[in-house]
Amino acid sequence: MSSQHRHIPPLQVRERAECMCDHGDVCSSFAPGHALHLIQSRLASATPSDWADAIVESVDPSSGEIVVRGLEDGAPVALWSGAGAAIVLTPGAPVAVHERYHVLAVGRERFNVLRG
Repeated sequence: MSSQHRHIPPLQVRERAECMCDHGDVCSSFAPGHALHLIQSRLASATPSDWADAIVESVDPSSGEIVVRGLEDGAPVALWSGAGAAIVLTPGAPVAVHERYHVLAVGRERFNVLRG
């Protein structure tokens, strides 16, 4: 005779996990605005028609906030990067933004960004 198995419900998560970039360390998350995942970078590279050229309007290295202005429509786009994009950027710098995969290209460097 077999005994019935008692269903054990999953534990509820009561606190949100924090990324290490909140504490001044390297990003430990691949969520938009954090570390760039290899697959995310490859997908962005494989879809060149989704890149939009822009010029950096303003940067705030302390908060990670970046404002770029698209060359096509001239509309400002607010971005956030906890992975250090705001540290390497200066106003007037040319960049490219990949809308679909949330990637910011600064020369050869790529950053995962969150559109605000």
